Amino acid sequence: MSMPSNFWDKFLINKRNKYSLLIFIVLFVLSLFAEIISNDKPIVLMMDDKIYFPIVISYTDKEFGGYFDTEADYKDEFITSRLKEESNWAIFPINPHSYDSINISQSTPNPASPSSHNYLGTDDRGRDVLARLIYGFRLSVLFAFALTAIGIIIGIFFGAIQGYFAGRVDLFMQRFIEIWSSMPELYILIIFSSLFEPSIFLLIVLLSLFGWMSLSDYVRAEFLKGRNMEYVIAARTLGLSNTKIILKHILPNSMVSVITFLPFRISGAILILTSLDFLGLGVPPDTPSLGELLAQGKENIEAWWLSLSTFLVLVGTLLMLIFIGEGIRESLDSRSS
Repeated sequence: MSMPSNFWDKFLINKRNKYSLLIFIVLFVLSLFAEIISNDKPIVLMMDDKIYFPIVISYTDKEFGGYFDTEADYKDEFITSRLKEESNWAIFPINPHSYDSINISQSTPNPASPSSHNYLGTDDRGRDVLARLIYGFRLSVLFAFALTAIGIIIGIFFGAIQGYFAGRVDLFMQRFIEIWSSMPELYILIIFSSLFEPSIFLLIVLLSLFGWMSLSDYVRAEFLKGRNMEYVIAARTLGLSNTKIILKHILPNSMVSVITFLPFRISGAILILTSLDFLGLGVPPDTPSLGELLAQGKENIEAWWLSLSTFLVLVGTLLMLIFIGEGIRESLDSRSS
């Protein structure tokens, strides 16, 4: 579907829409480089006149003069002392912690409050909160994109078939959707979580089974309206196949509802993942997750930095997506000047 020529003019004229979209894109792009921004491994390292790239290549402790065949710990006293030698140096990321690295030198009990070593403090296992927020934000957005894309594809497919063919096809599929939508989704998630090891792939598969139905209703309505339009009747009279009529004539004119609800579906997917992780039904425990941080904040009320930082990231992300969605809806509204 080609956007109206004045779509971006309408969208960008509102500063709220423009800055929400800009900030969200910048944050998402930065999160894609989380390993460079937040990591306990150096980006580049010089030792004994040799250059190493620990952030992309795994090196053993022996390669730096140690005694072990395991991967080098770049915060170990032996490595840090070697880096202080003349001509040896290393460039660490801005936040020198990964989502799973534990601050063993912490002098206060975990969860520890924000400090110069951990900018947003540590969680109850001594892991850096800022690192887990960065990786958790990336995971949430990528999960939401994947779930939304799958839901859109399935929803458009079933909605288009229902709306275009109508009649008995529409009737039977509507009864199927009514039965399928009555399935207890949360109970199914609980059952599968107990049978299989939790994973992002399993969550996407299970949630995709139910996430397409709300969108298919809008697509179905657009196709029911478009199937009797004069240009569709003319195309059918000229002998065009049903597939060509659906893809080239009706679908492009039915995408407004899909595009309008796109940011809201993304925000809903982020909220679903956060809620499931909060309940312990989402990703594996060691995976960086906003919901897992919120659960830690509930268990450690005194550690205000856990709840507050995660709350701000989650609410800020959802607000930006809602503002973007409202801007798209207003820009596509033909009644708006």
